[in-house]
Amino acid sequence: MRKFYLLVLGIFIVQQFYGQNGNHNVEMKEWAEKEMKSFTQKMGAGNINPNTLNYDLQYQRMDLNINPAVYFVSGSVTSHFKPNQDMGSIYFDLTNLLTVSQVQYHGGNLPFQQLSTQEIKIDFPASLPANVLDSLTIHYSGAPAGNTVMVGTQGPNIPIFSTLSEPYGAQDWFPTKQSLNDKIERFDFKITTPSQYSVAANGKLMSEIISPTTGQKLTFWRTMYPTAAYLIALSITNFAKMNSTIGNPPFPFVNYIYPATAGDAEKIANIQWTGQIMDVFETYFGPYPFRNEKYGHMEYINGGGMEHQTMSSMIGWPKYLIAHELAHQWFGDKVTCAKWNDIWLNEGFANFGEHVANEKLIMSNDEFMNYLVGQINYITSSAGGAVYVPDAQLSNINRIFDSRLTYAKGGYVLRMLKWILGDDVFYQALKDYHQRPALAYNYVNTADFKASLLQSTGKDFTEFFNDWIYGEGYPTYAIKWMQVGNQITFKVSQTQSSATVSFFEMPLPVKVTGTGGQTAYLVLNNNSNNQYFTENIPFTVANVQFNYEYQIVEKNSTVVQDNTLSVSSVEKENFGLYPNPAKNELYLRGLDKETEYSIHALDGKLIRRSTCKPGRAIQIGELVPGAYMMTVKERHIKFIKH
Repeated sequence: MRKFYLLVLGIFIVQQFYGQNGNHNVEMKEWAEKEMKSFTQKMGAGNINPNTLNYDLQYQRMDLNINPAVYFVSGSVTSHFKPNQDMGSIYFDLTNLLTVSQVQYHGGNLPFQQLSTQEIKIDFPASLPANVLDSLTIHYSGAPAGNTVMVGTQGPNIPIFSTLSEPYGAQDWFPTKQSLNDKIERFDFKITTPSQYSVAANGKLMSEIISPTTGQKLTFWRTMYPTAAYLIALSITNFAKMNSTIGNPPFPFVNYIYPATAGDAEKIANIQWTGQIMDVFETYFGPYPFRNEKYGHMEYINGGGMEHQTMSSMIGWPKYLIAHELAHQWFGDKVTCAKWNDIWLNEGFANFGEHVANEKLIMSNDEFMNYLVGQINYITSSAGGAVYVPDAQLSNINRIFDSRLTYAKGGYVLRMLKWILGDDVFYQALKDYHQRPALAYNYVNTADFKASLLQSTGKDFTEFFNDWIYGEGYPTYAIKWMQVGNQITFKVSQTQSSATVSFFEMPLPVKVTGTGGQTAYLVLNNNSNNQYFTENIPFTVANVQFNYEYQIVEKNSTVVQDNTLSVSSVEKENFGLYPNPAKNELYLRGLDKETEYSIHALDGKLIRRSTCKPGRAIQIGELVPGAYMMTVKERHIKFIKH
């Protein structure tokens, strides 16, 4: 989801070239300040309008007259709805900049009020019963809000009219229900324009008819897929049309582009490249979710891109932007964040789509490694900040659309999940997530994604999400190693950039290189501080490299050889809890005698103080599920109780 169309381009530039040109950060901040103004006007609405909770909006038909040379719309929107309770009135979101002239209902007119809260309230002659489908038509006209409907020119002074509604701009040009809790099951566009113009919109083109009497063109688009109101869009100008097929099996690839773009060989090559990245995404994400209609692009007047369902709006044509908007069709359009707190489920996933495109198609391996370094540098350029947007920060527009946290760190969280699970399991889990019946073509939150991961993999990522989604910051590691014979010993210590995370439990990627060029790849499952590991290495070690393919987010970590490490120190200090997470019993590894331990809640409250004998279970069945801290010989080890 992006209300900062130009900001998006800034984000991509910063992510790809961070550290090479500091001017990009300046540009991004300037774009953010400019483009966030439109979002600010809508934030008061919050995630949900409580006045629209009493019905399900199932269908809308837009019958509008639009001349792109004139900043004005007129016509009607017909809405089919089903009350979920008896109701005597109905509300739709609609700006006061548009004037309602009539509300038709069953052959008559209904009384209505346009409220200062950017709503229209319509009263019925009698209470409507629950669960009975009904409909009405709102006639209106006016000049829409300029932050949502944009007019201008392209080419040789040719008018263009285009829309961009994210997050709360749908109400600026048609009456609808734009809360993030009810997708519109079906939507029809019937747009009348002067005959020289073409209309691009969501869904499938049903017809284009020029009236023999008026000379006006009536364009009819229909989408049969559930669509969030902010993803409804159109663009109108003298488009050149580039139609073909993509995907396997093939489905329509429809592009409405400026005539100047149609004459630009480089841009056309990038547009055609969409077929290649579609094949890649269908391999890793699953079948394109709107293949019964189309995918394509409509050029529009704003900057950057926007993932309008089935037809992304674009002004620039770099491959990473094409990939980003396409990835949104799975993550952002098919499954859509249910509240702006969870915007990373849209933007972080689309950012990860860029990872995939860069790795598989756009970049060499060296270039991709440099790209990942830039991402990590950007993420760790500040010590704090969570991926999840707390309620208290929802009024801070720059925080919601934070390119470092929502985009870059959100995307890297997925790369770390891929590292933990392995490619095959991870990508299957992504497919499972957006295909689950309760989630597909619906709104989702972070808890839904976490629950889906558990169902797909059997792994509980509660602690991981607490650290990387809800917690702030990143770890820094100090790794010491020593080789004796065919054994290499590691001691791993960790500090955290933010006090919101007491410890990042992570499998650590380590590459060991021998004096003869031999290599071994190790995974150190680091779940406590100052933890020791011993591995068998059948060659003389020359070098140890940590995070060798930038699988995890960390900063300023060090790896040093330390020949003062000894087997006795390992035996003395190699405490560990297993299994972790656990349900009823825990065991302490590394005890040689009965030892005192304590268990605290993460807020510091003492839960238990007792002793444990080597090899004996510690019973935890009575603990409330959650995270705890065990202290043994001044060592602190976090564990999770299921």
